[in-house]
Amino acid sequence: MAAEHPKVLFVTGEYPPMVGGVGRFTAELAGALQAQGAQVAVLTDEQVTASEESDAVRVLPGRRSWGWGILSELPARARAVGAEWVHVQYQTAAYRMHPAINALPYFLRRHGLRAAWTYHDLRIPYLFPKAGSRLRNWVTRLPLRVADAVVVTNQSDWEAVQGQVQRGQLHRIPIGNDIKSRRFSAEERIQRRAARGYGSGQLVLGYFGFLNASKGGLTLIETLAALAGEGRDVHLLMIGECVGASDETNFRYLQRVEASIGEQGLENRVQWTGHQSDAEVAADFNAIDVLVMPYEDGMSMRRSTLTAALANGCAIVTTRPLDPTPELRADSDLILVPPRDPAAAAEAVSRIAGDPRLAEKLRVNARKAARQFSWEVIAARHLEMYNA
Repeated sequence: MAAEHPKVLFVTGEYPPMVGGVGRFTAELAGALQAQGAQVAVLTDEQVTASEESDAVRVLPGRRSWGWGILSELPARARAVGAEWVHVQYQTAAYRMHPAINALPYFLRRHGLRAAWTYHDLRIPYLFPKAGSRLRNWVTRLPLRVADAVVVTNQSDWEAVQGQVQRGQLHRIPIGNDIKSRRFSAEERIQRRAARGYGSGQLVLGYFGFLNASKGGLTLIETLAALAGEGRDVHLLMIGECVGASDETNFRYLQRVEASIGEQGLENRVQWTGHQSDAEVAADFNAIDVLVMPYEDGMSMRRSTLTAALANGCAIVTTRPLDPTPELRADSDLILVPPRDPAAAAEAVSRIAGDPRLAEKLRVNARKAARQFSWEVIAARHLEMYNA
């Protein structure tokens, strides 16, 4: 059994100040674990400045490559910092699409180290040009065969790997909230809207997070166009950075979204905030009327953007999950619509905009639902896993 306060080395392809959800997740979790007594170090990309051992989470000198050399080097780095567990935060683009990271748990076991593996994404990656889907799927699921603990963040992934893991090996722990909760008074809300150029009578939609093909950016623009076509004084606030650091395809998708905005004559209705502090993001959450997140693959608890919006009391319109999501209740915590259906999304926005009681219920219940995604709770569940 591991010690009550385990020593953990996180391995992650991205970490702040790099832009990316997995990096932010790792930083939040590492800090919360350390606050509860664990000793945590982080091994990440060379872009991140190493830090000395202190009260803050220690960041080791980073890596330039995630190729085959990691299989001998990472166990040695773990031994050097006295780690009992090596916990890989896995999203394949963050490791530059190289399959070496997937084989790491085998080599950790050879060196007497315990391996934990969090799947932030179970989708089959495009690892190398001539690899078929069968081989890519095998590589993606390779850690299931040997990791001491496997973490999935949502019900869909939980069901997808059932039967491929040993009893007690699999854990479902949700993504935590990246943006701390703020609650604005009516006056503060009016002031924030005014600072963004919005009046009290305008309908302001919001979107938060990076754009990519799975997040429904084109559907979002068509939803805006449908509402404008009804004669509404409607606007869209694109909150935060447009694209992340790990996946170059995001830039191409952003260009498609920008082209759609221009083709439909919506330039004057769309405002992009760009990168901003967490406090500014939370302020914008409080200022908008409806957050529209039309994920093409359905709402999922793997989305930290969603938990951030819940924590800040947004009235949310998003898409129906592919699998049950017991953490959230439709028509109570949020409104669900079919994916790729801008007409349905526009109708849901209109319903909220025309019913103040419904809007307030959604905002209150969103904050209540978000309590289960606090980092204190998530860190405690990780400690239970390490100490099992």
